[in-house]
Amino acid sequence: MYNYCKHNFYRAWLSNQMNLEVAVEAAVAFLNKAVKPVLVGGPKMRVSKACKAFVELADACGCPVAVMPSAKGLVPEHHSRFIGTSVGYSLLIRKEKAIIVQPERVVIGHGPAFGCVLMKDFLHALATRLKKNTAAYENFRRICVPPGEPLSSEPGEPLRVNILFKHIQAMLSGNTAIIAETGDSWFNCQKLKLPEGCGYEFQMQYGSIGWAVGATLGYAQAAKDKRVIACIGDGSFQVMAQEVSTMLRWGQNTIIFLINNGGYTIEVEIHDGPYNVIKNWNYTGLVEAFHNGEGQVRTEEELKEALKAALGPKKDCLCFIEVIVHKDNTSRELLEWGSRVSAANSRPPNPQ
Repeated sequence: MYNYCKHNFYRAWLSNQMNLEVAVEAAVAFLNKAVKPVLVGGPKMRVSKACKAFVELADACGCPVAVMPSAKGLVPEHHSRFIGTSVGYSLLIRKEKAIIVQPERVVIGHGPAFGCVLMKDFLHALATRLKKNTAAYENFRRICVPPGEPLSSEPGEPLRVNILFKHIQAMLSGNTAIIAETGDSWFNCQKLKLPEGCGYEFQMQYGSIGWAVGATLGYAQAAKDKRVIACIGDGSFQVMAQEVSTMLRWGQNTIIFLINNGGYTIEVEIHDGPYNVIKNWNYTGLVEAFHNGEGQVRTEEELKEALKAALGPKKDCLCFIEVIVHKDNTSRELLEWGSRVSAANSRPPNPQ
């Protein structure tokens, strides 16, 4: 076995032991002086196969544990010091006060940087050397206000998105997986509390509308031990609708919530215009043409009936539930994020 540093087409198979030791020593000195350190997990833990080492470090150091949105599902949310997800510009890291751990590189503050150090090796070694510090978690417990239940629906009241996600939360278990489409489902799914073993996938880096339909197909085909629950907007669904036919071909039992609010709501919050309104489809009629049990819900009572069927007699079938909601029924997080992106987009170009 050879020890390669990151160079050309090669990646490190093993850490450089001298670099690893020096990086851990520097990190220990840096962190043991910190008053209220926090661990924040990112998506590169997956490719680095470092999720287990991250939890090992969390267990040992006493720090609160948060994740970036794109790392949701990589860290167990039942961990005793898990504090949630940093969403929508809420995490503004000052680099001079951070240790940035890449798959094969560690940077402490503005420097020094240590190459040829694998993330999993660094986290594992650090877990054995740090002093325990629970100050940040104790402070979090003093100020944390747990999220409340949404207001109950009145009989016949139009269905609200927060009521829909209350019911989705109740569906989750270690035998399910959530796929969150680009748009308001980004933010609503981030607020779900994942039980141990529950899968979770979304992509925010590129904001690729329609991604979730194909991702749902692929996930369900690979993870046959889980029932996939997909939350997809009407605009996104129109981009990749044909893949539902492939899901049926392979006998998948996914539950798709088609959230129909009449257009590209995420784009409305960034820059509104007539181009964000789309032609409404007869979505359930389309899926029925693919040969499938389907349903359209407008109230909480209708939603409960649809879920009763999806989790009961149709538990082995692909279930398509079209959820009709008001076009302005969006999450607070989307409104905040949209206003910030809008402001950033309206800035004059940087001078050359």
